[in-house]
Amino acid sequence: MPPRLVGHQGSLAGQRFPIGTTPLTLGRNGDNSIVIVGGNVSRFHAEVRREGHGFVLYDSGSSNGTRVNGARVTSHELQPGDLIEIGTETFRFEAADAMETILDLSVLRPLSPSSQATLAAGPVLNVTVSGGGPVGLSFALLLEHLMGHRVAIAVYDSRWTQDGAKVVWKDESQGNVRRQQVVTVQSRQYLNLPEEVQARLFRGDAFSEMWPVGPDSIRGCSPRNLRIAYIEDTLLELANEKPDRIRLIPASFDPAEHQKSESKDHVLAICEGGRSRTREYFADRFGNADKSIYSLQGQHIQDVVLGLRVKSTLTDPMTVLLTVAQNRFLLNALRGEGFLNMRLTDAEAAEVVGIDPVRHVFEECIASRPCVMGRDDHGDFQCSTHSTLFLPAMVRGSALWKRVLEGLALFSVAEKDLSAVTAFRLDMVQRPRFTTRLRSATATSPGTYGFLLGDAANAIHFWPGRGLNSGLGSAISLARSLNGAWRGRPFRDADFARHEAAMSMLQYRHKSRAWNTMITTDENGVSQPIKERIAQSIEECEGKDLDKSADIDALMERLRSIRDRLASRLPGMPDDPTLRNHLESLDSSTLRTLWESGPWDTLTVGGEEVDIDIFYQQGSPPTTDPTRTRAAS
Repeated sequence: MPPRLVGHQGSLAGQRFPIGTTPLTLGRNGDNSIVIVGGNVSRFHAEVRREGHGFVLYDSGSSNGTRVNGARVTSHELQPGDLIEIGTETFRFEAADAMETILDLSVLRPLSPSSQATLAAGPVLNVTVSGGGPVGLSFALLLEHLMGHRVAIAVYDSRWTQDGAKVVWKDESQGNVRRQQVVTVQSRQYLNLPEEVQARLFRGDAFSEMWPVGPDSIRGCSPRNLRIAYIEDTLLELANEKPDRIRLIPASFDPAEHQKSESKDHVLAICEGGRSRTREYFADRFGNADKSIYSLQGQHIQDVVLGLRVKSTLTDPMTVLLTVAQNRFLLNALRGEGFLNMRLTDAEAAEVVGIDPVRHVFEECIASRPCVMGRDDHGDFQCSTHSTLFLPAMVRGSALWKRVLEGLALFSVAEKDLSAVTAFRLDMVQRPRFTTRLRSATATSPGTYGFLLGDAANAIHFWPGRGLNSGLGSAISLARSLNGAWRGRPFRDADFARHEAAMSMLQYRHKSRAWNTMITTDENGVSQPIKERIAQSIEECEGKDLDKSADIDALMERLRSIRDRLASRLPGMPDDPTLRNHLESLDSSTLRTLWESGPWDTLTVGGEEVDIDIFYQQGSPPTTDPTRTRAAS
């Protein structure tokens, strides 16, 4: 009697389904070997595959799960008599004895104990991730989805703490100020994440579609705005649900200890962000970063941005139009709530300091950490960590604070709806490589490859909104490379040629885009930082009687041009009277500076995008676990 599933209860009771050398698939879709009708059954729900001496049942990440003998499983080595429950159907696994599950007699040759263990479980890829932010967690979840039981992942992050059986994010009282910034995730990235991750991220009103579709919008899906803290919470919640393959460690990763120990890791993925200690520890392996490519006249260009947590009353189309029309302010929000980012001149950046009201000394915590200063009971902006107050908001007549208030007016934010301030220092470097051998294979260790992902690889100016998208792209590429290359033997450099090429493309595309949000070119073809153009405008406006009407007319012409370009992709654009009335409410010097800062360079920001899929198409190594070829619906 060949091994088979036999319908035990339900509409398929009594029917027999032999299990051969190809996978036996179960699900709602008509292409399955066993088609199960029911709303609580996924399109490709589960499958049975021959492995070593027997057969293994795999749940394909279905929403409602698969049970064996009453217990929910993700994978299970079948034994004769096992009862498998999917929806309203129950199947019994039948085989006369264990020998009848062996289809290839060559497996009967004598095996050593270690070979027997390998056949039973298969070679497991050991992966350590340093940094459990959105990129590190997305990488871990995608790798687990692709490789299933073939991978074991450990993720370290000191911003977590243990809460009973779960690992959770520390709160402010524990020294962790959560990031409330809103980020835009492109469909090219989120559609490549596991469907389980997508379903959990895009629940209810957790996201909005503020920006129009563009070259990075695939399959007709729009970019989506989400709060970073929500993304982090959701991904960590999902990772907690997979303790058999993802181990969450609420502690800092120690690269020195890792280097000393006889590590069994095959992979170290460095996802700690732009200031990664682990990357710097292994700097000699990854090579020195080059600043010169992002410099003018030998000076490395750096922007300082004041982040203002606000709530705007404008519609999303109005917000997008006003943002794209100038380079002084950028509002990225979720239903009006988000951060209004203000590009500062060097002189303004020097004013971004806090003051200790007790010791009467200045502190740069807001600019150097950076710390978030929220409103206290007196209405002042206070750093909860250092007890400093934001000085510009306290100084009567502060020129910087007056310009902040003008930025609020531009986006119809009442001063009471400004709830916190912070600052970001933004610069970029060119990295020579993203993949390196950290440790060669020995008789006792498998050899370890290191990879830079996310901001550890490519810290990008957020003005064009590509930082997280670049990070997700890097995570997707590495997960696919590892899944395709893993054969239970030590890796080689050649195994990651596709990934290194993808990373280089991401670096070129996203950083060239970001560079054009930091500099501008005058009518003579001379490049200068946008912040200097803003500084010149402020200086030229000082004490002068400006032609407000002419500046409004000029801005209206620019706004009409942008509106005409976006109208087909973003309905609900404001009409001319609405725009003109809004501009009339602004100060003359603000209008002039907005004009002088220039519009977004959409010709550069738009255009062809980096498509990770081109590196992993047909003919490339397989992009899914050969034991889990179908994704859940």
